[in-house]
Amino acid sequence: MKAYIFPGQGAQFSGMGNEMYEKTELGRNLFETANEILGFRITDVMFEGTEDDLKQTKITQPAIFLHSTILAKSIGRDFQPQLVAGHSLGEFSALVANGALSFEDGLQLVSKRAMAMQKACELEPSTMAAILGLDDKLVEEVCSGIDEIVVPANYNSPGQIVISGSIRGIDLAMEKLKELGARRVIKLIVGGAFHSPLMVPAQNELMEAINKTHFSVPKCPIYQNYTAKPTSNPDEIKNNLIAQLTAPVRWTQSVINMIADGASSFTEVGPGKVLQGLVRKVDRGMEVGSAVLYRTPSRW
Repeated sequence: MKAYIFPGQGAQFSGMGNEMYEKTELGRNLFETANEILGFRITDVMFEGTEDDLKQTKITQPAIFLHSTILAKSIGRDFQPQLVAGHSLGEFSALVANGALSFEDGLQLVSKRAMAMQKACELEPSTMAAILGLDDKLVEEVCSGIDEIVVPANYNSPGQIVISGSIRGIDLAMEKLKELGARRVIKLIVGGAFHSPLMVPAQNELMEAINKTHFSVPKCPIYQNYTAKPTSNPDEIKNNLIAQLTAPVRWTQSVINMIADGASSFTEVGPGKVLQGLVRKVDRGMEVGSAVLYRTPSRW
């Protein structure tokens, strides 16, 4: 079974999407539609902006969403997913790709999510850190023993977990985890504590927008971050999307479950190859690859 996976924040690069705009009519039309929906020319930032420009949450999230969804549409009739999943923001891309959300609704939700998260980040200084080389349970125990907001945020692959919380909480956790033998402890350059209780204000805003948006029964199941389990139920999909903002991304568990359910290959749809590397860390023998742009795509 073919699984298609969609990256989240951090996969952006200057020039992303320019080839799709220049070489396909479909891509050009969708990018221009996105410019109208957003009220500014995000294509100018994507194609010509600096890395710092692209790091702004309000730019990064819609930019990655656009790259992934337009690439999926550009594959044309060959795009026949049997399973999909997305890492954090990538969950919205996956839901457009499997037909649960329209392109326009997906972009509007991603834009609202990004703006709400940006505002939440400004309310209280916070950050995230990557922890390599320790058992997940040990990291969980350390986080729960600190009298600050600090929680597991991303279960990326066996031995690689990201924690999220207040600056003091992250600093204390990093120090303790180093003492316990972590191979590497890296504070991340991010706007705030994503997938933590500090995102509750953003969650409240997003909940209202999601509940007003129509979700269809998708063409194939999505393995969502909140549960790591497959679903095709629109109401369940909505609830999981809302919960995702303050809950950890269970990527390792999602990949394990997809393989157990018959996934024989994983194709990453979007910028970069980060998710392919994470899949390989779960199963070294798994077939992985990147989606390829077709210059004369068929419309969906």
